[in-house]
Amino acid sequence: MKEIVLNGKKNGMAMLLLTIVLQIASIVGMIAGIINGSALGLLGVLVFFACFFLYPGLKVLKPQEALVLTLFGKYVGTIKGEGFYFVNPFCTAVNPAAKTKLNQSGDVDSGKNSIVLAAQGAQAQAETAAGKKISLKIMTLNNSRQKINDCLGNPVEIGIAVMWRVTDTAKAVFNVDNYKEYLSLQCDSALRNIVRIYPYDVAQNVDTTGDGVADEGSLRGSSEVVAQRIRDEIQSKVSEAGLEIIEARITYLAYAPEIAAVMLQRQQASAIIDARKMIVDGAVGMVEMALERLNENDVVHLDEERKAAMVSNLLVVLCGNHDAQPVVNSGSLY
Repeated sequence: MKEIVLNGKKNGMAMLLLTIVLQIASIVGMIAGIINGSALGLLGVLVFFACFFLYPGLKVLKPQEALVLTLFGKYVGTIKGEGFYFVNPFCTAVNPAAKTKLNQSGDVDSGKNSIVLAAQGAQAQAETAAGKKISLKIMTLNNSRQKINDCLGNPVEIGIAVMWRVTDTAKAVFNVDNYKEYLSLQCDSALRNIVRIYPYDVAQNVDTTGDGVADEGSLRGSSEVVAQRIRDEIQSKVSEAGLEIIEARITYLAYAPEIAAVMLQRQQASAIIDARKMIVDGAVGMVEMALERLNENDVVHLDEERKAAMVSNLLVVLCGNHDAQPVVNSGSLY
């Protein structure tokens, strides 16, 4: 299915004025026919009521809106862009997703901003047409949080926001049953497929790129790469539906509640070990520097036993969790 854009249809105002003039003329003809007793009155009645069939052909579009039109079941084209249009009154606007509301911003308001063109029947037709409009704006789909197992089997809760828009109205309407529901389903599927490749945090011997070499990819540390892969995965599935995925972003990422406390303790233990390692490395370096300075400046001569005692005291002071409590020795060292 290929989109056909109908150009040269932006003559709605001229047709509206022409229809009003015809109705006024038909009223004058009816009055003249009644006065003269001629068939002009019957012709005026026929023209007056025939003009009402022209009103459904008047379409009003705002910027970044489109209408997909069919004539007796056959796709005839799409009108795009702001303006006042006149099309075949027997054409019907088609939008299977008109009443579908996703958790997103920028969605089309179904039939609340219709324009009254004539009588009650024409107003109902305008409301129906307003509900069939397809928005061409960039919209954001806030996908709900899902619980997915990462590559290590740990349950993870993750949510994404997908920026998308309709690029081909014919494909969106005719290639899938409901393009909004189709997009939501493909977002869920792509999210699961990509998240299962990555661990939550960096893990050893895990290949996330598929090249057979272990790497440091993770959901927490490689969010940009993960989001891009999710975007590409969704785009490959929705191209046939005439949709363009502009961007995908991870909006929420956390361990599932049942293992969150355990994983937090694991992260805390890892952080404590790393911090202790850094403290010990720094303390040993400071002790070495102190002994070298004492020897260079010839401040005091220490034997091996006294050096060992000094090293022990300095390490206790430098590596301790609390402030040191000094003991003043007023006598001999022995």
